[in-house]
Amino acid sequence: MSAHDLLKSYREKRDFSKTLEPEKSGESLGQSRSISQPRTALSFVIQKHAARNLHYDFRLELDGTLKSWAVPKGPSLDPSVKRMGVHVEDHPLSYASFEGPIPERQYGAGNVIVWDHGVWVPVGDPAAGLKAGKLKFELFGEKLQGGWTLVRMQGRKRDDSPQAAGDAKEPWLLIKERDQHARKSDEFDVLLESPDSVLSGRPLMDKKTSQAKVKSKSQISVAPEYLHEFLPEGARKTALPVSLAPQLATLLASPPLELQGWIYEIKFDGYRLMTRIDRDSIKCFTRNAHDWTAKLPALVKAIAAAGISSAWLDGEIVVLNDRGVPDFGALQNAFDSASTLNIVYFVFDLPWLDGLDLRQVKLVERREILRTVLTRNQQGSIRFSEAFEHPPQDLLASAGQLGLEGVIGKRADSPYASGRSRSWVKLKTQQRQEFVIGGYTAPKGSRAGLGALMLGVHDTSGQLRYAGNVGTGFDEKTLAMLKLRLAKIHSTQNPFIGAPAEAKGQWVKPQLLAEVAFAEWTSAGRIRHAVFKGLRADKPATSIERESPTGSATAITAGIATAVTTSTRTSNLTGQLRITHPDRVIDPSSGFTKKDLITHYAAVAALMLPHLKSRPTSLVRAPTGITGKLFFQKHAEATAIPGIKLLDAALDPGHAPLLEIPSAAALLEAAQMNVIEFHTWNATTRAIRQPDRMTFDLDPGEGVGWTEVQEAAQLVRTMLDELGLTSFLKTSGGKGLHVVVPLKP
Repeated sequence: MSAHDLLKSYREKRDFSKTLEPEKSGESLGQSRSISQPRTALSFVIQKHAARNLHYDFRLELDGTLKSWAVPKGPSLDPSVKRMGVHVEDHPLSYASFEGPIPERQYGAGNVIVWDHGVWVPVGDPAAGLKAGKLKFELFGEKLQGGWTLVRMQGRKRDDSPQAAGDAKEPWLLIKERDQHARKSDEFDVLLESPDSVLSGRPLMDKKTSQAKVKSKSQISVAPEYLHEFLPEGARKTALPVSLAPQLATLLASPPLELQGWIYEIKFDGYRLMTRIDRDSIKCFTRNAHDWTAKLPALVKAIAAAGISSAWLDGEIVVLNDRGVPDFGALQNAFDSASTLNIVYFVFDLPWLDGLDLRQVKLVERREILRTVLTRNQQGSIRFSEAFEHPPQDLLASAGQLGLEGVIGKRADSPYASGRSRSWVKLKTQQRQEFVIGGYTAPKGSRAGLGALMLGVHDTSGQLRYAGNVGTGFDEKTLAMLKLRLAKIHSTQNPFIGAPAEAKGQWVKPQLLAEVAFAEWTSAGRIRHAVFKGLRADKPATSIERESPTGSATAITAGIATAVTTSTRTSNLTGQLRITHPDRVIDPSSGFTKKDLITHYAAVAALMLPHLKSRPTSLVRAPTGITGKLFFQKHAEATAIPGIKLLDAALDPGHAPLLEIPSAAALLEAAQMNVIEFHTWNATTRAIRQPDRMTFDLDPGEGVGWTEVQEAAQLVRTMLDELGLTSFLKTSGGKGLHVVVPLKP
């Protein structure tokens, strides 16, 4: 039966002159096709639906349609929990991206969001499994992964015709397989932990709210003619969402390796601002959804004069100095003085416009639409953020010369995705971030107000860790303002964990945030050569943590990349590390040199350090390369490696102290001392006799091939799954594998 025939029931139940639901089958989700999975991968979507009763619509692409089940309680990650799902009519593939209201008196009236999407891979023949009543498959979604099974419940006569299958309201069970993605329901409920849309990031409106906002399709505004005539691929008609979370960039220490397919914009030194325009109603929100409309009357007036009827704008507000460069301190002063006339709004994205959801439209096309909108509705304080296609290294160098904070790189073909994304990256000309103010010191000499601010960042447990002081970057006006604001939040309690004895001053409640530029982090977790840039008011103090670059390089690479490739010394970020014999070949088969080894460990340090933390580590050293004699070092020796921590002798009685790699500097120093491998214990120093992981070492003997090693790993995993143990696979040496099982000590 054709997809057209399979969708007959779907079409008969809907009046497409009133509902926004797609009438034609169309294509499956474009983002599903970009996931690197086997060719048998098909798209799936789970839509959260506030109709007469809240439920989840589970849909699998097969035979040109979406096979659909209504699951009242939603999926569970607990294999012991079986969720009933009612088999309903097939839906068109284009339904996979549908979000929004279904008008009252229409079938399924209520509101819909895309709760999860991705691809699914059937186990065996899916058509045969569907007919037999047992469909096994794997999901690769944003919220759901791993093995799943749909089983038809017995006791009901089945009509085997494809059309009847959807109308028979057959009861099925949706069951999670026991694998590394399974979670006990009393420990983790994915429905409660991740309730919102994966497309917009917004929550689901209940049916009452939804119906109050839209009665029929005619209420939803039509796109302007210049856009409607050339509707870009990916755009879809829908109502303006009440809320929209911004897309955030991932901090990198060096540009992406791919030179093509990226555009770069200035990283503005200001506050992120999302603007919702609904005819006469204009609302301005910070990145954390705080309503700043009342703080920006002049900007709101300019936006109203721009004549945009309905939209979400994404941009940054700044105040420009006399050289036309954003000045964060001037922006802060503008809010402090309640004079925001000089604020400029640089708009760089347009997720929504006049009844059209543009989030799945390519970035470059969204920006062209935005350029057109702003050109036709020019206002001096609202400007289009221009992009550049020059080499990012050149742009970053120019940004530094101009005194700019950095640049933002964006994939030209990327959709708009709320939340942190790797398709947007930020590159900074200097280290800079927000810190929580926990106190201040008394002024010295002729200075008035205060001496220095005492700063902190939160660790992974949520405690505020002391990070050093900042005593420069203040003028007299700023010092007076700070003293006045800090005096209102004096405290007798030291808010810091781990503050040294010499850190003394007047404590304050940890509420205010300081934007600070600095040269580097020390191994003790302190910042050096700090300069105050201003206070921030657009983020909660509890969210401030130490920023760590990821991606194509790490924080260490930012300081050493140039030096490692041009000389024998790295930067001061790792101390004065001198690389002896940088061109010595370590691996003759590839020509890999000692300099390459150190650069590699610099690039992966941020990923390695969490696994090295608090664990005794044994070192494999290769002074003449991997084809020469190798030395295994477990304890401290006469040849000390700078930065390596010597552990308590009680951990291994009768021997020299065990070793720990506590920092990136120690990691690179070890590589400089010809260490090529780091082997960690399965226990930490906190409980050395109570391992927190178990490792199965699959080391092939003579004549054992790679295929056999893979099969052995699969057998071990199957055994562990049967025991209910979660396991992870990692490579070991040149030809072996480790199967690692985390344990609770």
